[in-house]
Amino acid sequence: MAPILQLSDIRKRFGATIALDGVSFEVAPGEVHALVGENGAGKSTLMKVLSGAHAADSGRMLLAGSAYAPAGPLEARRAGVVMVNQELAIAPHLSVAENIVLGAEPGRAGFLDHAGARRLAGAALAELGRPDIPLHVPAGRLSIAEQQLVEIARALALGCRVLVLDEPTSSLTQADVGKLFALVRRLRAQGKSVIYISHFLEEVQALSDRYTVLRDGRSVATGRTADIPMDRIAQLMVGRQVDELYRRRARTPGDAVLAVDNLAGPVKPASASLQLRRGEVLGLAGLVGAGRSELLRAIFALDTVRAGSVRVGVHAGPASPLRRWKQGLGFLSEDRKSEGLALNLSLENNLTLPRLGAFIRPAALAAETVSWIAKLGVRCAGPGQAIGNLSGGNQQKIALGRLLRNGADVLLLDEPTRGVDIGAKQNIYRLIDELAAEGRAVLMVSSYLPELLGTCDRIAVMCRGVLGPARPVGECTEHSIMLAATGTAGGGQT
Repeated sequence: MAPILQLSDIRKRFGATIALDGVSFEVAPGEVHALVGENGAGKSTLMKVLSGAHAADSGRMLLAGSAYAPAGPLEARRAGVVMVNQELAIAPHLSVAENIVLGAEPGRAGFLDHAGARRLAGAALAELGRPDIPLHVPAGRLSIAEQQLVEIARALALGCRVLVLDEPTSSLTQADVGKLFALVRRLRAQGKSVIYISHFLEEVQALSDRYTVLRDGRSVATGRTADIPMDRIAQLMVGRQVDELYRRRARTPGDAVLAVDNLAGPVKPASASLQLRRGEVLGLAGLVGAGRSELLRAIFALDTVRAGSVRVGVHAGPASPLRRWKQGLGFLSEDRKSEGLALNLSLENNLTLPRLGAFIRPAALAAETVSWIAKLGVRCAGPGQAIGNLSGGNQQKIALGRLLRNGADVLLLDEPTRGVDIGAKQNIYRLIDELAAEGRAVLMVSSYLPELLGTCDRIAVMCRGVLGPARPVGECTEHSIMLAATGTAGGGQT
């Protein structure tokens, strides 16, 4: 069967940086094709060329056998190539319905057909299995998971022959992941093609028909997913044998450095108590929307505390984020784009933001930044590069590096490996283990259960805003955690 999409010898350079170095890639009709590779391997640039956001320096693209070179994303969409990015592109002030039909608004006599827009939007959400999402509310009021579903619904409403999904499950609940997988399979059965980008290799294995591996801007392998083990794909991605992913040396936790007692926010958390000890990694599990992020934000004084108390070492009572920082807490937000980084500033400035008031010789600061870039394995042009030009995973490394560089004693990490490739995950797990060995304490939220089971000493499960007791990791399984997270067992309720 002739491919629906063919990319041949695609090249793209940004100044001295070669992003794509002769990539060839093709997708068959009715195929789910996984595109995998480390952060910085060229996946995002290749998809931006495909979706019209960038023009290739050279190479050729064919769509259904005809030359294809979109002048922009709108032209690509009209041709039937639609991309749903990992970083959301929601217009928060517009309604859900308006977001879904954005760019393809139905009209009558030059006026927007509001009823037609609602019908299109409602049908798209129904196809996703989420007709319960209200069409009239501003999209900015939805959770991150619901906003991502709105983006996918927009792709369906526009009509597409090739759908590109970039890390589509990174913010979804397990129930929504199941619905997304069912949708992808329905699209495949209808003859539509899906390019699926994910760092979760088990998703690649479960969903894709074929795979292509990018490394250093080149396509290094392609084939049928059923014919290759996932550890071989991981090896192809990083260009070397991947050692044991989770390395956790023996730990002997010390005294409590963080104590939370019956903490409650305006809505969530409803009730949370925990003790975090020096030299310990404590994991927080639960479904998206359970209140885990709100708990970390309340501890760091970013969100209002309605009741309860937080004690950091000998410090108790009211606090502000600045005071928490001075008390030795560091907070890593799950939303690096809006909260975690200043995207228009350099790597060097982002790494040193909390100490910008201190005088440090520029040469010494640049040298220190270079050292951190090497330690964190950041792929970049140098300390002066704008961090907004890096891949999401490399941005995440700098956000984490800022906490480490400034000596945070207690680290609150919200989805620290979200959107990060397998090699970078290995680096982050190693850093977390080193921090615990140094006597620092880590409170870590993750929706990826193998990550919690592999890195943590204890795990507590949150269900509907209530935090259950922390249990030793040896007493936990993915099954028991999910039972507690859904309220089926007692771990997340009182």
